Amino acid sequence: MSRAHPLAWQTQSLLLDYPTEQLLSHLPLLHEVTAPSGPLQRAVRDPLAAFLQHAEHTPLGDLAADYVATFDHRKRCSPYLSYFTYGDTRRRGMALLRFQHAYRAAGFRLTDKELPDHVAVVLEFAAAEPEPGQRLLIEYRAGIELLRLGLHEADSPWARLLDSLTATLPRLTRRELDRITRLAASGPPEEEVGLEPFASGAASPGRKEATP
Repeated sequence: MSRAHPLAWQTQSLLLDYPTEQLLSHLPLLHEVTAPSGPLQRAVRDPLAAFLQHAEHTPLGDLAADYVATFDHRKRCSPYLSYFTYGDTRRRGMALLRFQHAYRAAGFRLTDKELPDHVAVVLEFAAAEPEPGQRLLIEYRAGIELLRLGLHEADSPWARLLDSLTATLPRLTRRELDRITRLAASGPPEEEVGLEPFASGAASPGRKEATP
């Protein structure tokens, strides 16, 4: 793992979250991170820099509306990494617990802001705890790749962020490629179950639980 990967993951996390005024305040620092003289490798850096240019030249309201249209209304662009494998099924509930346990084991407090498998949440955790974070990213690599493909199919500017993310991960094996192909062809399972109990399980990396 490159020492610069946590910095890349933090940048990707910020840009894959819902865009607010806070994002605009981070743009000068993010430009420094993605500068040619910065610490990131070109394959990681260039897609980030391209998205930053898009974000900087798009009115915030338009950027936010595009985010909602992309991630909230396109199933193939779901930001929830376990969705692509399990859909809205009971098995996904167990996958969400897997994320929760990883966050708690590292001492991170859980919030009700987002489900724990949201790509921005997982990346923020990985930036703070690189080893367990990278394990989660690799474990749910199929979800990352299917999200990336969905964003490219939608011609979404956010696809560049997933290109940057995959550049920080090991090369896909033949077995992983075959699995991704099968999932892309079949789609996620469609059994509907309530996931409300897990909505309060998102990690807030960067705000650890207070110790006695």
